[in-house]
Amino acid sequence: MAFDFKKEYKEFYMPKSTPEIVNVPAANYIAVRGKGDPNQEDGAYQQAVGIIYAIAYTIKMSYKGSHKIEGFFEYVVPPLEGFWWQDGIEGVDYENKDSFNWISVIRLPDFVSKSDFDWAVVEATKKKKLDCSSAEFLTVDEGLCVQIMHIGPFDDEPASVAIMDKYLNENGYINDMTASRLHHEIYLSDARKVELSKLRTVIRHPIKRLNESE
Repeated sequence: MAFDFKKEYKEFYMPKSTPEIVNVPAANYIAVRGKGDPNQEDGAYQQAVGIIYAIAYTIKMSYKGSHKIEGFFEYVVPPLEGFWWQDGIEGVDYENKDSFNWISVIRLPDFVSKSDFDWAVVEATKKKKLDCSSAEFLTVDEGLCVQIMHIGPFDDEPASVAIMDKYLNENGYINDMTASRLHHEIYLSDARKVELSKLRTVIRHPIKRLNESE
């Protein structure tokens, strides 16, 4: 049975529809950075996602070729994720999607080294005939966060965020958004195949205890 991150790390991928606090350890990702409306047809975001998946599946299938990764085991490619922010805006303005900055990512298994990643970028570029040079090997240490399972359209996320904020206020925490600690989403549904009302998205925000800000 292939290793499945969603099943092995349920506390990070399958939260409840009520807020919960988690301490998220550092992890490595395939990442592509960009700016603009993620819904733009064949826009920068959709192109970035294509690059990320090309590299992800090159690594997943590497055991069938000549490049052998030390410690490799078969696994299910983890879900697409994204870190989001808008310059000069606190929170998220869903009416102004053109102003989104994003880092689109897919988690890497721990056995994938930077050199393995670099190999995969070259290999994916060659095999897929797709320029993957914009991809980077990114390590993110999220630390203390609040998260919730959002069910429904992306534009309805403010309602779930409000529930998280209320929970923080009642439990002695505050949001801790910074240039390196960002609004984080994990996409458990394929928006092309699932009704908007049934989309499942993990929303995660960095936090700190209220007294730490004094």
